[in-house]
Amino acid sequence: MPQHFDAIVIGTGQGGAPLAVRLGEHGRKTAVIERARFGGTCVNVGCMPTKSYVASARTAHVARHAAAYGVQIAGDISVDLARVKARKDEIIGPSRSGVEKWLRGADNVSVFTGHARFTSAHALRIEAHNGQPAQELEAPHIFINTGTRAVVPPLPGIEGVRYFTNSTLLDLTTLPEHLVVVGASYVALEFAQVFRRFGSRVTVIVRGERVLAREDADLAKGVQDVLQREGVEFRFGADPARLEPLGGDGTAARIHFAGDAPALDASHLLFATGRRPNTDDLGLEDASIATDKHGIIPVDGELRTSVPGVWAIGDVNGRGAFTHTSYDDFQIVTANLFEDGKRSVDERIMVHAVFVDPPLARVGLSEADVRKTGKKALIARMPMSRVGRARERGETDGFMKVLVDADTKKILGAAILGIEGDEAIHTFVDIMAAGAPYTTLQRAMHIHPTISELIPTLLDGLAPLV
Repeated sequence: MPQHFDAIVIGTGQGGAPLAVRLGEHGRKTAVIERARFGGTCVNVGCMPTKSYVASARTAHVARHAAAYGVQIAGDISVDLARVKARKDEIIGPSRSGVEKWLRGADNVSVFTGHARFTSAHALRIEAHNGQPAQELEAPHIFINTGTRAVVPPLPGIEGVRYFTNSTLLDLTTLPEHLVVVGASYVALEFAQVFRRFGSRVTVIVRGERVLAREDADLAKGVQDVLQREGVEFRFGADPARLEPLGGDGTAARIHFAGDAPALDASHLLFATGRRPNTDDLGLEDASIATDKHGIIPVDGELRTSVPGVWAIGDVNGRGAFTHTSYDDFQIVTANLFEDGKRSVDERIMVHAVFVDPPLARVGLSEADVRKTGKKALIARMPMSRVGRARERGETDGFMKVLVDADTKKILGAAILGIEGDEAIHTFVDIMAAGAPYTTLQRAMHIHPTISELIPTLLDGLAPLV
């Protein structure tokens, strides 16, 4: 006989873990299932480990330029990747174990480990795991939080190459001589800059003619310029056609391209070409839960799937592929379940950052998006060299940009490419969430010297978007 629960949560990422605890706090007998590592992508192979690498890379970069600040460091600056990895492990280990301990100690929550598959709309089978027999569970409410994994293109010859993804690259303990990155979006550029600052030669392979295709061209060009100045090489319009192993331990490969483009040799090859939802092995067809051609589970504004009593939260629902969107999914679901709320993901204002250095952060609509709407709009743009904090720190790369609805005076979108832009962007986020006109922010007094103090001045420069 299956074990009966009031609710089942599949996955312990940034939405699933707190959801299971909250369900238990409200007296719901809850099962939470994890097949791999507690904490999901963010804790194990995403935000936390990669940003620890960003921090190490920035430290090396600052040390190499210390003389410009009047600080003398004798000898060359080098990076011990084994120690960088060890530091990363020291950071994520307690976070991972902390999530597991939190769940196991939560009221009304039972933790199961293993691979869950639907056997019907409200029943699951957890396959045999670590010597434990298979188990059957059922519940009227089920929440899917299984995340995504890296996509690797099926290139001819790839079976003979030990390639890397964002997850496996974090296992290296020796620096690549020449890291070739296939892809030109967020993950690709963050790793490219990190390993260049560590001391590797880095080449980024771009299928199209620009990086960060989802961002405005001026922002993308600003990021590219910074990375190129630091020595990252780019190949544009390059379409990998096949791989040729070069022997050794299997990591070295020759990349052949379509057309007449010359081949490129890599000591290590990183694929950062997108991610795929972990939905293909959940038995969704046995539960009649619909997915699109990409494996994404469509949901309504309250994150409910096509099957009553089943929700999908986090990356699997296609409504945002970030830790903060996953956590917001949890907040939306619990508000609607327990607080008589009517929250909807459709009302969410999207915000994200690319954690290159300096970071690129954006909220709301891009300039390209605004132009497509045909709205009568205002725009302002100002270089980071106008910011006292940036000049004092000697980091003046980038600019700020804001777009405003000319009729309602509400902010449509904003972007900051520059030092501490990932923090300063929240000045815009909060005003937009409040539905306040841009004049509220324009008239606010900000602390000097900070990055945010330039924002009222930026808004003084609004002019018609033409």
